[in-house]
Amino acid sequence: MAFFNQLPDSVLQWLAIFLSIIIEALPFVFLGAILAGFIEVYVTPDLVQRYLPKNKFLRILFGTFVGFVFPSCECGIVPIINRFLEKKVPSYTAVPFLATAPIINPIVLFATYSAFGNSVRFLMLRLLGAVLTAFVLGFMLAFLVDDNILKSSAQPVHSHNYSKEKAGKKVFLAMGHAIDEFFDTGRYLVFGTLIASAMQIYVPTRILTTIGGNPLTAILVMMLLAFILSLCSEADAFIGASLLSTFGLAPVLAFLLFGPMVDIKNLMMMAKSFKSRFIIQFVSVSALMITVYCLLVGVV
Repeated sequence: MAFFNQLPDSVLQWLAIFLSIIIEALPFVFLGAILAGFIEVYVTPDLVQRYLPKNKFLRILFGTFVGFVFPSCECGIVPIINRFLEKKVPSYTAVPFLATAPIINPIVLFATYSAFGNSVRFLMLRLLGAVLTAFVLGFMLAFLVDDNILKSSAQPVHSHNYSKEKAGKKVFLAMGHAIDEFFDTGRYLVFGTLIASAMQIYVPTRILTTIGGNPLTAILVMMLLAFILSLCSEADAFIGASLLSTFGLAPVLAFLLFGPMVDIKNLMMMAKSFKSRFIIQFVSVSALMITVYCLLVGVV
């Protein structure tokens, strides 16, 4: 205790924010790891091909909207996406799911509705922005750029066939994979959270509010703030609502769209599995789409 008393107040605040983000994020990372473990054991490439639509556009739409029934926070989505890609789910299906699942799941939509005074309009604007951005990302991967987004080190050398294993052993193997995934992903979460919490303390908020003087810079500032704060998507609507009077509708909408898609801890976890080229494409296309969408919303 005496050791902590000797630390500067800013360091104590840094540690407090770090712990709060970790405590908030770990349950979702754990859930994501468990889902990834069960996907590894129970989902085969043949099963994926059997149930996925054959048409590319329908596959993009499937990935965009499946988050309604297969929800995940951005804290735990990366290991799930990684496992789907290993099971031969096309990247143009998996990446739209990566973009929308933290936003369009029922918990987040209800939180958005409640935080903004039971506003159906704000809920629909957030939903539409996420869907449009995800569809553009899927279209890009389906028709315009290389859709092989996994690093070679993240791709399995060979796939195991678990179909002949007994039910009890399958569960045991799934949990074993989940534990490995949890600790493997967790170290990137911790490192990303350390950076995110430090930036919350050492990047003055007044700088961000000062440069947010016109609609475009305000939108860019709020996306930067979402990246810095690295909030969980289940809680970000309440923070966004508190900033509405300061920044206005369009910048706050950008805050709520960009943060669940791209934040520090999520980016660190993506860097573990995805090629740098794809990460740059993902961030730049997401930022551009959200900026244009929010500018249009602001005009209308």
